[in-house]
Amino acid sequence: MLIGDVARRSGVSARMLRHYESLGLVRPTGRTEGGYREYSGEDIRRIFHIESLRSLGLSLREVGRALDDPGFTPSELVDGLIRQTRERIARETELLTRLGRIGAAEPADWESALQVVALLQGLGSESAGKRQRAALSSAEGAPVPVEALVEAALNESDPHAAGALRWALARSDGSVSALLAQGLGSPVAEVRKRAVQSIAEMAGEEATGLLRDALANSDAVVRRYAALALGARGEAEAIPTLIDMVVEGTNDVDAADALSVLANGPALADQIAAGLVGGLVHGTVESAAARRRLAQALAGIPGPTASSALADLSHDEDRAVALTAAYILTERSA
Repeated sequence: MLIGDVARRSGVSARMLRHYESLGLVRPTGRTEGGYREYSGEDIRRIFHIESLRSLGLSLREVGRALDDPGFTPSELVDGLIRQTRERIARETELLTRLGRIGAAEPADWESALQVVALLQGLGSESAGKRQRAALSSAEGAPVPVEALVEAALNESDPHAAGALRWALARSDGSVSALLAQGLGSPVAEVRKRAVQSIAEMAGEEATGLLRDALANSDAVVRRYAALALGARGEAEAIPTLIDMVVEGTNDVDAADALSVLANGPALADQIAAGLVGGLVHGTVESAAARRRLAQALAGIPGPTASSALADLSHDEDRAVALTAAYILTERSA
């Protein structure tokens, strides 16, 4: 069969067949009287084998080795192709994500687009300082890929860069709440923590709603951060969690401060004081440290219930507890 016929039947161009011949991949076994290449049935089968191997992503050199090397191990080559393909897919996926984020930022011109590219490169840097500077630069007026900022904030371990990213998210015009809400449900504890910390720095009813929902989160760390943020916003739903924090001694100073902010009316003040005393009685009555925390937290709670509890604690068997309560009572009556 002449080269033109082979090209038509195999779908491989005559030019490529000549290239295969030059590389020694397939050589026509015969020639016509006129000197034209003549391919045998075996030659044509080899051409189809070459094309089949090329379809797997093999280079022509690898194809030649696969067909001619008696010691060739198919499984080894296939494993290598699988690894290379996964790496290529990862690179292409990363590129696709980056392009999508540039498009979502809707840059008005090439200068804006290049600013977005620079921001993305900065956020992906191995240097924490560069990541921090990139987050801070996001407020300079260039289009901001909000999704990239959220992803960076949820994965940032450096405290300075993390603070800059939370600041950038709080200033962002984009809707980041839904993205951060997904972070609250992450299987990774650190991601959940970073998500609630980011939400806590955002203003608005949407962020407050997410913090209220976070009070029921299965992660105690998330609940505590949410309660502190809600307490600072004057949200009474945070009171039970804040009381638990004081009783347990978990970030109790901040929790007591938040409770003092919330105790802005007689009803709430009595509720908080009763909750503090009740939490202690039902939880850690044997602990002098817990009673001392209670006395210190009651110092910021006005009203008769708090004063009565402090009077009881001023007679506590632990001298430090008694002195603390007595001093607070003196200050309240001054």
